[in-house]
Amino acid sequence: MEEEEEEALGYLDKVLEEEEEVFEYGDGELEPITPMHKQFKGDIEKGMEMKKLVLSGFLASEEIYINQLEALLLPMRPLKAAATSSQPVLTMQQIETIFYKIQDICEIHKEFYDTLLPSIQHWDEKVTVGHLFQKLASQLGVYKAFVDNYKNALETAEKCSQANHQFQKISETVKVKGPKDSKDCTTTSSMEALLYKPIDRVTRSTLVLHDLLKHTSKDHPDFPLLQDALRISQNFLSSINEEIDPRRTAVTTPKGETRQLVKDGFLVEVSESSRKLRHVFLFTDLLLCAKMKKTAVGRHQQYECKWYIPLADLTFQTLDDSDSCPSIQALPEHEIEEMKIKISVLKNEIQKEKKAPKGQSRVERLRKKMNEQESWLLLHSPTIPFRILNKHGKSYLFLLSSDYERSEWKESIQKLQKKDLQSCVLSSVELQVLTSSCFKLRTVHNIPVTSNKDDEETPGLYGFLHVIVHSATGFKESTNLYCTLEVDSFGYFVSKAKTRVFRDTAVPQWNEEFEIELEGSQYLRILCYETCYDKSMLNKDNNEIVDKIMGKGQVQLDPQTVQSKNWHMDVIEMNGIKVEFSMKFTSRDLSLKRTPSKKQSGVFGVKINVVTKRERSKVPYIVRQCIEEVEKRGIDEVGIYRISGVATDIQALKLAFDTNTKDILMMLSDMDINAIAGTLKLYFRELPEPLLTDRLYPAFMEGIALSDPAAKENCMMHLLRSLPDPNLMTFLTLLEHLKRVAEKEPINKMSLHNLATVFGPTLLRPSESESAKSQHITCASDIWSHDVMAQVQVLLYYLQHPPISFAQLKQNTLYFSTDV
Repeated sequence: MEEEEEEALGYLDKVLEEEEEVFEYGDGELEPITPMHKQFKGDIEKGMEMKKLVLSGFLASEEIYINQLEALLLPMRPLKAAATSSQPVLTMQQIETIFYKIQDICEIHKEFYDTLLPSIQHWDEKVTVGHLFQKLASQLGVYKAFVDNYKNALETAEKCSQANHQFQKISETVKVKGPKDSKDCTTTSSMEALLYKPIDRVTRSTLVLHDLLKHTSKDHPDFPLLQDALRISQNFLSSINEEIDPRRTAVTTPKGETRQLVKDGFLVEVSESSRKLRHVFLFTDLLLCAKMKKTAVGRHQQYECKWYIPLADLTFQTLDDSDSCPSIQALPEHEIEEMKIKISVLKNEIQKEKKAPKGQSRVERLRKKMNEQESWLLLHSPTIPFRILNKHGKSYLFLLSSDYERSEWKESIQKLQKKDLQSCVLSSVELQVLTSSCFKLRTVHNIPVTSNKDDEETPGLYGFLHVIVHSATGFKESTNLYCTLEVDSFGYFVSKAKTRVFRDTAVPQWNEEFEIELEGSQYLRILCYETCYDKSMLNKDNNEIVDKIMGKGQVQLDPQTVQSKNWHMDVIEMNGIKVEFSMKFTSRDLSLKRTPSKKQSGVFGVKINVVTKRERSKVPYIVRQCIEEVEKRGIDEVGIYRISGVATDIQALKLAFDTNTKDILMMLSDMDINAIAGTLKLYFRELPEPLLTDRLYPAFMEGIALSDPAAKENCMMHLLRSLPDPNLMTFLTLLEHLKRVAEKEPINKMSLHNLATVFGPTLLRPSESESAKSQHITCASDIWSHDVMAQVQVLLYYLQHPPISFAQLKQNTLYFSTDV
């Protein structure tokens, strides 16, 4: 196809040699290849010019089509001559079947081409072409005869190729000459592929008629003729089940079957030990994995089939069989988080440039960069394995970010497999036809990244969603149940929270509250699981989920509903199960706003020096106790400090510390470790000013930006020394704790980068952020400001630094070279 498009473009250049702008026509779209050199003046002139461009593009492709038909006819003549000799390659009957109506179709299009060419060469407002297209449409009866014979032609050609080596060689290497003045004189194609061209041509002709009518005024003589030609063409297409609607969901196979598209989407496949983005198509009888071919700018996208599995032969690989599967490669989480921050910064820049007088060109460059970064994120984030196996061949591994999505694919396939399916083997031409149809059949047109969204589309919510999972009903028997919560972020869904397991019940009452960070989120998903306690089914792989999904569902996060200060109660129905939950939303600027506590007797929202003075301690009691408990039993916990604790548990601990409850140590020993980690984060977040102080914040931002290592070291140490003693002691205590947590990274998956991402903004974000002013919760720029990356880098600098002692820091005058 690429060669054909190049030939068409070369011819188009010749036809429009007086024009400086060239357009390429294809698949019903008109796209500029070079920038506009002038503005069209007036609707009539514009319509005429556009109409000429459409016709010129179609004429160029018409020449290629005629060359393809002639290439088919070229071997027909010697084959007919040989059929009457003593050594026939094919019988006359076989020849007539394979080449049925090709000669007639070729003559029709030659005549059409010869009459259309002069009209374009002498183009003006008086030229009419409607009668030519009307005549072409009136001859579709020849095409009907061709289509009716198409199945026989293919089967005959295939049988003859298998039976006769000479014909096989002829049919696999048909030479197609290029357009006049083409640099590449000939291309090679298969006979099967060329036999499909007439069917494809009718669809393209119909699309051309649509475009011509768009650019033809209703009072022009061509208009009624083009309308009539379109009506005839559409009726013909309907009769052969080749609809022109690009949203169609079915395709007629060469064997007369109707193959329905059930589901499609982008998935990450592990192939040859690397991640590849694939477009996967689930049809009624097979699963097809394709990739988008690389094409030049302005060219039409095409799919290439990587593999397919008949559903009759498809099984889901069990854990016991997984040894033969490719290993799952996961990037360090800090690289994922850093990319998210970069994307967030780009979003802010795009919003600013949109308001700038001449920012549009820069916006396009930023969008392109953001698309690249989001695509990278989409490729490297998924970690949940989805294994499928062809029982007659090899296995394949996809990685998904959401168990909800994996469940959807599995359920869709299993539903189809309940039907009486027969295994099928596609010939090369059948596979080519099916893969070509995927472009029009697909329902998911772009990879799910925000840079592909229109500006008018809602950008989602940025901030914190508070969710209480109350209860569930509808279970037929008692079992061990829990729920997980997923939200979409950066174009894909991620699991954000998990309730406790409610054991041996059919009516679980969780009543657990979670705080979930939203980053452009539009949906909340809830999945309900039955816990699997069979030791033989325990996780054999990281991220393998073996618990049974009892039900799943999702709700849209409507800004008008969730931004209310009041809780919004809702119910998700899933497979006869009902899960009751409540939610409310807090925008990022409000949730991170540091509000001093009115009660100075507590610890949350109270200045750190007031607390340490009251306690007669160097480091607040809450900080010491939470760190001690995390190091005692949470340092090996996967995602410690990243996984959300239950909000109700965190609030209970907050109240206990604020009121100095006597049994607080007992509470800490019984509490879920993620709730304790969450309480420590909440304490630093609710300080009336950041631990590293408002006064020094600008200096920290300048210091981390220094390029010279010695100057940076001097500045960053001097800034630490400038902190008040309670702040400094608390910071150093937390610093050493986080380093100890990171030492267990192979177990807990929390690197220094991850911890800096979690704690950096909490320890540095100023009391009042100017960027928060005049921002709305649904604005994409409400996401982290430019400073966030620097805040993370500041904490990371100290985490990567050799141990820093309070005494040495105070005594060492090496850091006194400049004042703050």
